[in-house]
Formats: sequence, structure tokens, C-alpha cells
Amino acid sequence: MKNTLDLSVAAYGDVINHQFDLAVLPWGATEPHNYHLPYATDVILSKELCVAAATKALLQDARAMVLPPITLGSQNPGQRELPFCIHARYETQYAILKDIVASLSYQGFNKLLIVNGHGGNSFKNMIRDMAVDYPHFMIACCNWYEVADFKYLIDNRGEHADEVETSVMLHFHPELVDMSKAGDGASCKPALNSLAEGVIWMPRNWSEVSVDTGIGDPRMSTADKGKQIAEMVINKLADIIVDFTR
Repeated sequence: MKNTLDLSVAAYGDVINHQFDLAVLPWGATEPHNYHLPYATDVILSKELCVAAATKALLQDARAMVLPPITLGSQNPGQRELPFCIHARYETQYAILKDIVASLSYQGFNKLLIVNGHGGNSFKNMIRDMAVDYPHFMIACCNWYEVADFKYLIDNRGEHADEVETSVMLHFHPELVDMSKAGDGASCKPALNSLAEGVIWMPRNWSEVSVDTGIGDPRMSTADKGKQIAEMVINKLADIIVDFTR
């Protein structure tokens, strides 16, 4: 049965007779995720969590429409050289966001929540720029993997294609996960101590950091862990939607 809060499958007839308080935009990337997860992992998980959260928020009379997810993310050197990894520049992502906001604003909407699933994406400067051109339009953003504290559920927390992403994917789409192919997600420590400490930031050459493109061992992932993580994230995202609409 289709979800009429998911614009990827909703029809005009599902939309026209309802008032929507908020648009929700899942944003991911197209990139390798170790050997066992789909290229579109960030896209799939962001969308699934957003649709579930919008459905839960509707129980509190907050009606949000989840837009089709954006598949273009910003990539590190060493990752974008890999087959079919798509790197989207700041200018590209900003142009996409600007066109979405322009369309929604013209239609009378004035609230947008971006739910990001890709660590390489950053929207703060874009949102600040949008506030200049559309001062009446409120845009908020969050990373779904940071809205809830589920560290205690994870044995081997990593950064990419790790136990978190793998477990949540096992919960939503086990048919897309092949754990028999999963690498160990081993990664090299940065040569600069200040980079390892998080004092400074610079893009890492992914091919020099990881062999299987993952950072964090996914091999202890389970669907049960994924279900618990997803429930925590969905509950928090639903709260955000309700709060934002009011």
C-alpha cells in the first residue's frame, strides 16, 4: 500500500485535498559502501526514516510531505575515482536546493526540513544564502545519524558503511545487503595528530584511508540493532517535524 506522504509514490489526487505544513527533503549520495551495501545506501536510509517519521508525526496532526530524495553528494578524493561514485560540487547542490525552494515558495510553502544521510554533505552556508533571497522561508537541516544517542547499541562504531548503516539497512531492506561480502572496514589513522584529534579538518584521500571503502567494522550488524536505531531516529525526527510545523 502506497504512503501518501511519500511524493515518490503519491499521486496528485492524494495531495490536492490536503494542507501540508512542511516539506521534508531526504538527501544522500551515490557512492560505494564497502562491498556489501548498495551505492544508494545514504539515499535509501534517509528516505525510509523520513517517510516513517512523517507518518508518525501525522498522528499528532502535523502533515509533512517527503520529497523524492536527492542522490548527489560531495565526495572525498580517492572515493570519487571509484567506478560510478558521483561527486556533486557545492554549486550543484546549491542550485538543486535553490530550485526546490523557489518552486515550493511559489506554491505558498515556507518550511523545509533537510534530512541528510551522507557525511560529506554540508548545508549551513547554503541555508544562510537562501535566507538572503527567501527571508520568509525557513530551512532546517539535520543528519539522521546524529539526532539520537544509540552508541550503546553498537559494538564497532565507524563512519561509513559501518555497523550503524548496515544494521539499519538490514532492518529496512535485508534483501539489499550481502554480509558474506562485507569487508572489515579497517582504516588508517591520519598522519596529522591534530586531524586525528578533530582539532582541524581536511578531506582525506579515501583510497589511502580504507581498502574496502568502509570505515568501521560492519560484521556485527543485525536487523534487531537496526530496528532499535531506526525507532529512536524516527521518534526524534517525528518530534522535529511536529515542533517545526508549530
